[in-house]
Amino acid sequence: MRYLGSKVKLLNTIEDIIEKYDIDGETFGDLFAGTSCVGDYFKDRYKIQANDFLYFSYVISKAKLNNSRIPSFSNFTKEYKRNIFDWLNSLEFTADSNYFIYNNYTPIGERMFFTEDNGKKIDGIRIKIEELYREQIISENEYFFLLASLIESTTRFSNTSGTYEAFFKFWDPRATKDFVLEPLEMNEQELFAKNDVYNEETNSLVRRIEGDIAYIDPPYTVTQYVSAYHMLDTIAKYDSPEIKGVGGKRGRGNKNSLYAQRTKALQAFEDLFRQINYKHILVSYSNQGLVSIDELVELAKIFAKDGKVYIESTDYREYQNHRSSNKRNGKSLNEVVIYFQKDMSLNKSPLNYSGSKDTLLPAIIKELPPSVNTFVDVMGGAFNVGANIIATDCVVYNELNPFIYEIIEWLLKTDKAEIIEAIEEGIAKYKLEKGEKEPFDKLRRDYNEVDNSPLNLYLLHMYSFQNMIRFNGKHKFNTPIGVAGYSEDIKQRILNFKVKAKNLKMMNDDYTSINWSEFPSDTVFYFDPPYFITSAAYNDGKRGMKGWSADEEVELLNILSHIDSLGYKFMLSNVMHHKDRTNHLLQKWAEEHKYRVIDIGTSGWRYAKNEVLIVNY
Repeated sequence: MRYLGSKVKLLNTIEDIIEKYDIDGETFGDLFAGTSCVGDYFKDRYKIQANDFLYFSYVISKAKLNNSRIPSFSNFTKEYKRNIFDWLNSLEFTADSNYFIYNNYTPIGERMFFTEDNGKKIDGIRIKIEELYREQIISENEYFFLLASLIESTTRFSNTSGTYEAFFKFWDPRATKDFVLEPLEMNEQELFAKNDVYNEETNSLVRRIEGDIAYIDPPYTVTQYVSAYHMLDTIAKYDSPEIKGVGGKRGRGNKNSLYAQRTKALQAFEDLFRQINYKHILVSYSNQGLVSIDELVELAKIFAKDGKVYIESTDYREYQNHRSSNKRNGKSLNEVVIYFQKDMSLNKSPLNYSGSKDTLLPAIIKELPPSVNTFVDVMGGAFNVGANIIATDCVVYNELNPFIYEIIEWLLKTDKAEIIEAIEEGIAKYKLEKGEKEPFDKLRRDYNEVDNSPLNLYLLHMYSFQNMIRFNGKHKFNTPIGVAGYSEDIKQRILNFKVKAKNLKMMNDDYTSINWSEFPSDTVFYFDPPYFITSAAYNDGKRGMKGWSADEEVELLNILSHIDSLGYKFMLSNVMHHKDRTNHLLQKWAEEHKYRVIDIGTSGWRYAKNEVLIVNY
């Protein structure tokens, strides 16, 4: 089948790269499937997840990936005593007003995509396939196989150069031949597993699915496939759309690919790399693409495990960057496969702090906008959110509470081995054990009267009641002993705790004093305030810290509205309903401004609450 960017010639290269880098797994995502030649090639070795936002591609993928061989059409054969392809090809059709191809894409419709006889044949067979399926003479798998066969056969008799944006003004010899429906060409091999086929926008789909290996083959140029292959979509859907222009094109709807738009392609890749939940990523791309290969590689490094990205040309020549010649051995380099292993880790903060969002992180990340240049964790707390956000430039940690700020600064900026050594020496010094009150009380006295270092506060927090960090009005730590303590889990969290963005800025400011307009235009501000309709020790205003009442709630909402007016994006974590209470202030504000309210799950095991994320985009 003639198709732009078909990867038939690249199949062995993809296979060799998988072997070269010892890429393992059982699930293979062919996320821009096109004619599904890649998924079809690998369907005996992996469970295939194929996706394309064009419906005709969905039809072809269903046919190739749900069949290990050409279907038997047993019910049809039993009833008609003939091969179904021979029968369909033998039929004579009389065109009427329902024959959409005949009436619009042949000389009858003043277009020369097909001869009149071939247009009539395509319509007649398409209608007959639908009738057979509706009458349950053919199964769903057989239906999609026949439909895919019709689509592929149609391309052999089209009076075009291969796409359907225009037709020849003369009759190409191939177009004048009598139309013949032939079985879809596919690999006949046993399926490794039941495959999944989707007809969605890839960047949306990857927020819901996951797997081991993802193969990404997006559009490279400004060619919009929805326009180039409108005819095949129309035959597949057979929905008699409104058409216009010399090419008789159907409306594009929302099917314009961002990857084929010069100003949006790089942003689309950023969003895809951030949201994709596959361990191994292979990207086919060309040095003629809208995004340069160098740009794409640099972006991939941000999301790759240990920043490692590998580039293979299709014939295994070394890729030369923009400072080098694009020629080697006298050949121009046209296409490469970029491979990296995605950093899938989510590093939980070593600080157990009330309201932490570690369990809700995946849901929060899914709702990020396509491009995040700078991410500001405005009320950072334990820094579970900001530390795990991959911003292309910078993440900002801001925390008003100076005690919490100092602990996070200490955990991030001190050598990990030094932190572990200091903690273990402190535990030995005070003879700290779970539930042992006397050693804990001695440490607490020393912290309040002698050494209020982040180390001592962190030690207290580990052994205190529910890991609570609570002070009296004079900023003296007053949480009693609990039943927790130092553990291997905490040790590993300390060792793993780092900021994923390449740059970090730390602030210890009251958020109300921040100058929002100083941040870059692609900044996302994330707010995780005390929840007005819940209760916690850190927001009651009785512990020497600023409390959180209706006044503070209104002040926050006004600032968020101001940030919105400046053109920035914000994300607000909160609770709309809890037990028998509703945050009417929040509810009315979100409704008035038409902000999106997203349910993101339940947090807290002792006092569970249903959390929402409110965003202005």
